[in-house]
Amino acid sequence: MKKKLLSVLLIGTMAVASLAGCGGSGSSTPAGTTDTSEAATAAGAGDGQHSLTVSAWDANFNIPALQAAADDYKANVDPDFELIINEVSGSSDIETAITTAGSAGDYSQLSDIVLFQDHYIQKYVADYPDAWTPVEGADIDWSDFGEEKLSYSTIDGKHYGVPVDNGTCIFAYRTDILEEAGYTLADVTDCTWEKWISIGEDVYNKTGKYLLSMDGDGNDLPYIMLQAEGASQWKDGQPYIAENETMVKCVNIILEAIQKNALYLANSWSDYTDQTLQGDMVAGVMNGNWIIPTIKQVADNSGKWEITNIPTINGGGGYASNGGSSLYITSNCANADLAKDFLAKTFGGSTATYDKALTDGGVITCCISAGQSEIYKQGVEYFNNQPIYTDIVEMGTHVPVVEQNDYHYDCRRLVAAAIINAAQGGASVEDALKDAEEQLRFQMGL
Repeated sequence: MKKKLLSVLLIGTMAVASLAGCGGSGSSTPAGTTDTSEAATAAGAGDGQHSLTVSAWDANFNIPALQAAADDYKANVDPDFELIINEVSGSSDIETAITTAGSAGDYSQLSDIVLFQDHYIQKYVADYPDAWTPVEGADIDWSDFGEEKLSYSTIDGKHYGVPVDNGTCIFAYRTDILEEAGYTLADVTDCTWEKWISIGEDVYNKTGKYLLSMDGDGNDLPYIMLQAEGASQWKDGQPYIAENETMVKCVNIILEAIQKNALYLANSWSDYTDQTLQGDMVAGVMNGNWIIPTIKQVADNSGKWEITNIPTINGGGGYASNGGSSLYITSNCANADLAKDFLAKTFGGSTATYDKALTDGGVITCCISAGQSEIYKQGVEYFNNQPIYTDIVEMGTHVPVVEQNDYHYDCRRLVAAAIINAAQGGASVEDALKDAEEQLRFQMGL
């Protein structure tokens, strides 16, 4: 979920075929099986009364969650129900298929339902409004979801999608390393960035471990830090970077943390995961909670991690979200009422769906009530028996809604480059951010 795969241009007919839905042709992949070939389709929807097709990616994350929902609906609503899952290689496959169908004005080959990244959906609804069927009228208590999560899929006052995975950020710490340096989790909870850098510098001097690392190329820190402050890198649809006082403060905090060895800026995503998260270089991780499976790959560190909130400029504890997706009904769906009912009675709030999605695929619910189940309340051994899943759902309710933009990832890349430029002495913070904003405006055609 974290990294959007780079969009690639597929041959038009192949892109459409890969997401074929009701009435399409080709092979089908019933729920519980996978077909990763490029020619795989989601055809074979049956009589249109008891079956739906869905396109999604990630056999270890989203696919098990969809299977959990299919099993739940079949067991508790419709014993004849079948969900035909079309597993594609990544989110870009779905984006390309929507683009291809929209450009041709023919949506007849799309799946009934598609998984779509939160940061991109508003652009695709705006560009191809005829591709979608809003989920208005679905029996869903929208107040049972955090406002920030719904802000992506609610467009012009209409609900277009149903949330799936929770992108709430965590700050996880190796408590054994903190204790070695004379600190506890309480010292880094609700703290200011100034205090955090002081602790980080001391931890490095005493243990040789950085208190945090981040991928320098795809640096999510500025966005996360801004959102935790209730601020955005956008203002009225325009880039808001160079003259954004909070952005300037956040970048200066990042540079100070690098200079004082509290933060290690990795050279790449693999450097970030392999050498820092799974290696023995850092004592802390701050990112969307989807980073948890990566952390847990080091079995020897079980019981040594705990999570808390994000530091802020003035203290008091901050909350943010990074990544995530929702499910959307396409205009090709022949039975929109069935699709709405399926989504409402599964991802719309079913404890059974979300419990199994968590245990089978690690998908954490965005639904507040589902996060109160016994499964969620259980302590997690790897995190020192802290009930992190209930905690994450609760933390998600505090994430502030900030302005978003379809150029989110372009902005991330350019600000990341500005930070590296400033860190290496190539430019002042002000000049580096001004250059980033100018480039972004050019890309946006402003």
